[in-house]
Order: sequence, then C-alpha cells, then structure tokens
Amino acid sequence: MALTLQIILVVSSLAMTMFVLLHKGKGGGLSSLFGGGVQSNLSGSTVVEKNLDRMTIIMAIIWIACIIGLNLLQAYA
Repeated sequence: MALTLQIILVVSSLAMTMFVLLHKGKGGGLSSLFGGGVQSNLSGSTVVEKNLDRMTIIMAIIWIACIIGLNLLQAYA
C-alpha cells in the first residue's frame, strides 16, 4: 500500500510540475512555446487555460491525499 502511494506521489509531483510550468505567467511562460500565447492574447482566458487550471488543482489534491495517506500509514504501522 505504501509503495503504491509513493509511486502515485512521484507521478503526481511530476505532472503538477509540468502543469504549473505550462501556465501563462506575466512573461508568457512555457505555454507560449506551444502556440498558447497567440490564442490567449486574442481571447483572454481560453478553454485550454481553464482546463490546465482544473488539472493542476486535481493533481494538487491527489498529491496532498498521498502525503496524508503516507503519513497515516507511517503513524499507525
């Protein structure tokens, strides 16, 4: 059980890092490399940016749940 949570923790950490780096910042971020900069300049908040927000939040929730689960396993095992 602990190994599964550790693997999920590592995968969610890497995914969350990528999602955060893809966000558009003040300078454009890495999302402008994939063509997101042109579209977001034209329409403001795009569907891609909203979906990226949602995926980042979901990964953060999974990441926190894995940390809490591993903590509980260590405390009661």
